[in-house]
Amino acid sequence: MGERINSLFSIKINFAESHTFFPTIVTCVLFLLLLVIVLVHGIPFIRKLRQGGGKISIWAENFDKLRFWGTMLFTIFYFLSMDYVGALFPNMGFGFLIMSMPFMLALSLLYVHNFNRKKIVVIALNSIIAPSIAWYVLGNLFNISLP
Repeated sequence: MGERINSLFSIKINFAESHTFFPTIVTCVLFLLLLVIVLVHGIPFIRKLRQGGGKISIWAENFDKLRFWGTMLFTIFYFLSMDYVGALFPNMGFGFLIMSMPFMLALSLLYVHNFNRKKIVVIALNSIIAPSIAWYVLGNLFNISLP
């Protein structure tokens, strides 16, 4: 009996598979959010289509194509370059750190409205500080391998 109770309070980690823990959680959360979106927006849209009041269109009326395609381009470049830079400094997470800074800067500048000096300074500082903190916390404190 005592052995069973002690086994409830012990944790065994299979390090060969431990890196799949967070991606599994993220995948489940994203799936739940997709389900909520379909329920909230999809069902009324299908009803509207059946009544003949709507049309199927890929792009919304006020669709910002520059920001959409810019985001797609920056994201693809980010992932490809992160892998390339990470290969130059293996197992150190520098691919994530070095490439996250210009990625955040470029994306923030793409989405900012009404440029002024204060916004640019805040964006630049955030582009340096946020990836550095994430790199330190994930790589050094939690010992999660980064590209």
